[in-house]
Amino acid sequence: MSLSSIPLQERPALVRQYFNKLGISGFIITRGDEYLGEYVAPHSERLAWLTGFTGSAGLAILLEEKGSVFSDGRYTVQMAEQAPSTLWKTHHSGHVPPRQWLSQNGQGLRIGYDPRLTSQRDLSSWQTAGVQLIPLSENPIDLAWHDQPPPPADLIYHQPFNLTGETSQSKRNRLAQQLREEGQDAIILADCPSLAWLLNIRGQDIAMTPVAHAYGILHADSTATIFADASRFHDEIEDSGIHPRHPDELPDALKALSSKVVRVDPATTPVWFNMMLKEAGAHIIDATDICTLPKAIKTVVEQDGSRQAHELDSIALARFLYWLEEHGIGHHETELAEKLETFRAMSPAYKGPSFETISAAGQNGAYPHYRAEVGRDSILQENSVYLVDSGAQYPFGTTDITRTVWTGPDEAPPAIRQAFTAVLKGHIALSRQRFPVGLPGYRLDSLARSALWNQGLDFDHGTGHGIGSYLSVHEGPQSISVAPRPTGLVPGMILSNEPGYYEVGAYGIRIENLLLVRESSLPEGTRPSLEFEVLTHTPIDRRLIAIEQLTTEERHWLDRYHAVVLDKLLPLLETELHPWLKRNCAPLS
Repeated sequence: MSLSSIPLQERPALVRQYFNKLGISGFIITRGDEYLGEYVAPHSERLAWLTGFTGSAGLAILLEEKGSVFSDGRYTVQMAEQAPSTLWKTHHSGHVPPRQWLSQNGQGLRIGYDPRLTSQRDLSSWQTAGVQLIPLSENPIDLAWHDQPPPPADLIYHQPFNLTGETSQSKRNRLAQQLREEGQDAIILADCPSLAWLLNIRGQDIAMTPVAHAYGILHADSTATIFADASRFHDEIEDSGIHPRHPDELPDALKALSSKVVRVDPATTPVWFNMMLKEAGAHIIDATDICTLPKAIKTVVEQDGSRQAHELDSIALARFLYWLEEHGIGHHETELAEKLETFRAMSPAYKGPSFETISAAGQNGAYPHYRAEVGRDSILQENSVYLVDSGAQYPFGTTDITRTVWTGPDEAPPAIRQAFTAVLKGHIALSRQRFPVGLPGYRLDSLARSALWNQGLDFDHGTGHGIGSYLSVHEGPQSISVAPRPTGLVPGMILSNEPGYYEVGAYGIRIENLLLVRESSLPEGTRPSLEFEVLTHTPIDRRLIAIEQLTTEERHWLDRYHAVVLDKLLPLLETELHPWLKRNCAPLS
């Protein structure tokens, strides 16, 4: 990814030139943009521009004489490869938190940060004794980045009722009722997916996530203001309760909340809003974004839309996996990703990827968020492991799927089949588990790891994340991970199920389906329970399974899963693919 004509090695020095002018001795650079999103436009790739690190999570701290880059376990290898070691040290943020690093390296210093790019939660996590954190009105990276792309301001589209299942007025009425019950006059909406969900709008300001860059305010009378130029609206706003205003009017709108009780989510709202509201004399209530939970609970219409999206996606994946088996050997990883894209694009409903495809051959699969680049990507070899993690956006749903395949023709080595089977056992255990209504996802996480733990193995990422409805492929508040997040699972939520194992220098394994939480049918008198409906219907590579390691129940589950895949896909695929599909969906011997 080319972000600038300025050589990477020269960029830290260019930024440091502005430290004295801004009255600081260092600067904290976050990954997020002005909307604190996971995916950002080229204009906001400040962390990548400065350090070379292109992961979707992390931050850097630049001092006069040193600098460090931080991210989680998904990106430790990628950080070390992309950030020049002559300029940056890289750290696993779970092992060396930024607060700890600042405490050791920033004593007595004034460290700047951009309040428009920083949440209150993040700011609190950096604070440590002896270090002054200074909000800046100018960002030194923006000052140094002379060929920075302009910020996006694309069209904003209406998401119709037949795709949402609920009008914006209905959503605003019930959330405004919650504001009134909690004694709050308004809530700041800085999270673009929340604003998109509440107002039933979509946009294309960033790749892969169909949102519009805009801020909003929901008032307790159920009216909402969206701060976006009127020229951006593709469809006329017929809802009289939604008021568009120019972004330049946002400061005055915040001043008008003087003496009002205003709800602000400390995790999704830039600190700049807190500063403006405090200056205006508003009473700030730190509380979660009230759109987050209802957005995660899909309407019946959205659930049906997700099923439709996964049907189209399963057709594309079947065509790709068939082609891969017949013609994939000798192709570069980027070529394989492009081929998968062409199969998805065969559907007129396809809107584009939901994230950048992870196409990883051999040892590259050991990097959970590997990114293949033209000219630097590997060639798919025979008798190796290939991991492909990809997703799609359709107007009625968002998908995310990972498959790991063996390229043959020889039998996969026992160690690889043993590891793959342990991952599969965890995947099956989670898929078939019934559980009480409202059980937090972290209580299920060990199901996906148990078989790996029994072999002394594990994986350093979450097991499952929420999925949006033609929105972000990563959505909260629900999750399945070791982190003890308290959100209970309820019917209508969609999560991924993606345990894995990564042998550095050799291969990576991950199996991912999407799951819909639904009510479970149990005998009368038993405790109400939930279960998962599997939305993804794509064969799991039998060549990597050590069948003898599966229990009878696990074999039956996989046979039933493949029977459903066969039943759904056979009528939808070309006859040329039928023998391949039948072979890959046959019962285990």
